[in-house]
Amino acid sequence: MHKRARAFLFYHGTIPLHELPMKFAIAVFSPAHAPSSRRALRYAEAVLASGHEIARLFFYQDGVHSASANVVAPQDELDVAGQWRAFIEAQQLDAVVCIAAALRRGVLDEAEANRYQRPAVNLPKPWELSGLGQLHEAAQVADRLVCFGGD
Repeated sequence: MHKRARAFLFYHGTIPLHELPMKFAIAVFSPAHAPSSRRALRYAEAVLASGHEIARLFFYQDGVHSASANVVAPQDELDVAGQWRAFIEAQQLDAVVCIAAALRRGVLDEAEANRYQRPAVNLPKPWELSGLGQLHEAAQVADRLVCFGGD
C-alpha cells in the first residue's frame, strides 16, 4: 500500500478498522413483490457473506406483507416472501414486523387474532410482532441502518 494512503487508515489494536466486522440493521418498507424488497434480501445475504452481522431486520409499512403466510407469488415470479422466510430461518435472524403497520394491513399473529377476535392467523414463525421502538433500538446497536423502499 502506498505510504500516503496508509496514513489515513485507522486501527483497532493491530486490525485496520475497515477489516472489522460491522453490525447492520436493515429496514424494509416495501412489499415482497417490489424490486426494493428483492434488493434488501440480496443486500442482507451479502452482509452475512462478507462476515458482517445483522442486528435486526425490521419490516415496516408495506414491508409487513413479506411476513404474511398468505402471500402467493405468481408462477412466473420469484417468491420473495418465501425467500425472506427461508433466509431468516436458516440464519436465525431477529426479524421484527411493526405491529401497528401489520394490524393496519391484516397481518396477525395468534395473540393479535385472539385479541381482535379475528378468525385467521397469518404471521408464522420466525417473524415477531413488536413496536417501532425495536427499529430505534436496532439503529442504536448497529453500526449502520440501511433502509429499502418506502416513500
